[in-house]
Amino acid sequence: MSTLAPGPVTGADTTGDRARTVLRRVVPRWAPAVVGVGFVATCLLLTGTPAADLARWSGYALLAVLLPGTLVYRALRRHPHTLVEDLAMGAAVGLVLELAGWAVFAAVGVPGWLWLWPLAVVVPFAAVPALRRHWRPTGYRPVPTGWAWSVTGVVVGFTLYLVESFLRVNPVLPTEEGQAQYIDLAFQLSLAGAATHQVPLQVPQVAGEPLHYHWFGFAHLAASSLVSGVDLPTVFFRLGVPALCALAVVLVAVVGWRITGRPYAGAAAAALMFTVGEFGFENGLRQLFGTQTTFIVWGSPSMTYSWVLLVPLLAVFGEIVGRARRVTVPPLGGGAWVLAAGFLAASTGAKASSVPVVLAALGLAAVVLTVGRRRLPRAVLAAVGLTLAAQLFATAVLFAFESHGVTVDPLSGLRGYVEPTADRPVLVTGLVWVAVCLAFLLNLQLRLAGALALLRLRRWRPEPVQVFLLGGAVAGPAAYLLVGHPGSSNQYFLRAGFAFGVILSAWGWAEVLDRAALSARGRRRLAGAAVGFAVLLTAYQLRFPATAAPEPGYAAVLPLLIWAGVLTLLAILVALYWPALVGRWPALAGTGGAVLLTGVLVAGAPGLVLDARAARTFPNGGAYAVVPMPASRVAAARWVYAASDPADVLATNVHCWTVVNGWCDARSFWLSGYAQRSVLVEGWAFAPRMVGRDGGPYAPFWDEARLRANDAAFTAPTAAGLAELRDRYGVRWLVVDRQVEPESPVLAELADLRYDTDRMAVYRLR
Repeated sequence: MSTLAPGPVTGADTTGDRARTVLRRVVPRWAPAVVGVGFVATCLLLTGTPAADLARWSGYALLAVLLPGTLVYRALRRHPHTLVEDLAMGAAVGLVLELAGWAVFAAVGVPGWLWLWPLAVVVPFAAVPALRRHWRPTGYRPVPTGWAWSVTGVVVGFTLYLVESFLRVNPVLPTEEGQAQYIDLAFQLSLAGAATHQVPLQVPQVAGEPLHYHWFGFAHLAASSLVSGVDLPTVFFRLGVPALCALAVVLVAVVGWRITGRPYAGAAAAALMFTVGEFGFENGLRQLFGTQTTFIVWGSPSMTYSWVLLVPLLAVFGEIVGRARRVTVPPLGGGAWVLAAGFLAASTGAKASSVPVVLAALGLAAVVLTVGRRRLPRAVLAAVGLTLAAQLFATAVLFAFESHGVTVDPLSGLRGYVEPTADRPVLVTGLVWVAVCLAFLLNLQLRLAGALALLRLRRWRPEPVQVFLLGGAVAGPAAYLLVGHPGSSNQYFLRAGFAFGVILSAWGWAEVLDRAALSARGRRRLAGAAVGFAVLLTAYQLRFPATAAPEPGYAAVLPLLIWAGVLTLLAILVALYWPALVGRWPALAGTGGAVLLTGVLVAGAPGLVLDARAARTFPNGGAYAVVPMPASRVAAARWVYAASDPADVLATNVHCWTVVNGWCDARSFWLSGYAQRSVLVEGWAFAPRMVGRDGGPYAPFWDEARLRANDAAFTAPTAAGLAELRDRYGVRWLVVDRQVEPESPVLAELADLRYDTDRMAVYRLR
């Protein structure tokens, strides 16, 4: 019997081996990104996003944001670190560049040509030899597989939260008369609509009234609609929020890695910000002192947009203040100053709370470094000067020195829970204040407990970048407690500081784990225990939700304080038995601090789940105000959008969300939102000059003559009156809701009826 000898290796075999080798290397590297992007896309498709719109918008994101931004970031940073950092930071840079491009094209009156702006970056990088190398950089470091999957898990989890709390309950366009909508959404949509054809923006509900407000995030939404060709409501109610949230997750992870030098500190920071919720232990139908992330990411998408600019700014200023010792991430180099200027400029109008918190953080770093080193830190002082200039620009130009209702009102956010009474002893009132302050810290700041661990490990002598992060983490809550706002918008200072705090807290957690010297198996077991603890807490709260007090008062914080006491007793009990546990399992030796801190950090894990669950019963914000958004109104507004010119002004007989005892609650924004046109007088309550005035949303309109002329067009129209609207105010269309009040029969003789249903009518002035 003969034996066949193996023949020579064929070319096909070699090709197959190479292909398998490439697959073994490429698939694990790209699988987390593919899973994350694919999951978000699938969720969007399942919640009614047209596939063609998703494809067009994805092309916009890749070619008009990611590509130009990444090329510029590569040119500005000195050495490469990781590909994911280049792409995430590049996306943030792309948003800054997009804002400049939008301003130019809108200012010259050709916003429809905005799709050309990326050529201003792409062409030079293709034509100039010195810039061509940035198309294919080398020297990237590998990303730990566990880090990549951890970040993907955060993106997936938070996208599920968005599905339940926002995407599922908000159709792109209402399909029924009973549709309810969170009250701010139509207003925000109106700002994005105005940004499709205006710069600077005006108040959409009061034509010609300047909008002294942080509106840059809505300019981004407008730009994405203009470039992609996707209808603005689809961008607003589907594509924009999940994309910004996913980008924010990745940015927190890469910036946390860059600042701390520890990959898993970055992943932990992302989880603290977007997975762990408030330590609330309520029924999920309201938030005690507000929220850090839940609800606000879709209730105010400008907050998420501001984080996408603020978080990379922390990386830049963290390096300027002083890199931490033993950090091996390559430095940014001189380009950091250009990046700082760009992110600061965009942050000024992204959210009014961002730059003041950054300024406070830099100020603290300057003071500490000056005292500790007995010399002026010139780089830090230059950063303070740059930030101060940005703040002065925002105050003078963007906000025109208007306060927007912000006043110095210490502890206004806590005062409602103290419930002062004449017969309460002073000592008891003092104890109530202590309890409420403790509840505030536990509720909103418990996730930052790792910062205390870090300071303790550093013997209360933090490094310069840690001082900078600590300054922002403290400045946010301090500003919240110092000032007041009629709409509780002082919470945004808290949220800006939160971005600093999660990185510092995750840093402390990572150092505690380093001290524990856990093996790979030990870390997996700790992670499993943390997940199990979070699941148990969540399951219990879902099964036995605590009932919050119906009215403000200290009783509302009792469930939180009781549970804090229960968990504290549990921790004490475990500590007492810890020596016995170590004796039984010697591997636990030295891990007590890591176990305790991990348990503290995940104690608020039920927060997102409870908030999402509440959306099933009370959609659009739980206890937050919702308004009717009937399909008939929206259909009329969309007809006007299709039939009118962007410069046309509308007039309507709808000004009030509701009327209470004869007083008009002037928070009606549906027409300007869905028609994407300026309205002569719609709801005026959110106009900057009205915020904080006596009467709140019931305050009367400031221009009685304009309001009379507007209303007369519907109730007592005359040829002269309609001519005044047309020639003086630029009104071209009259939109009537007959359920509010039917129009005069004379109107049909003086204007052309173009749209007519049982409820709605639209007239065009001749």
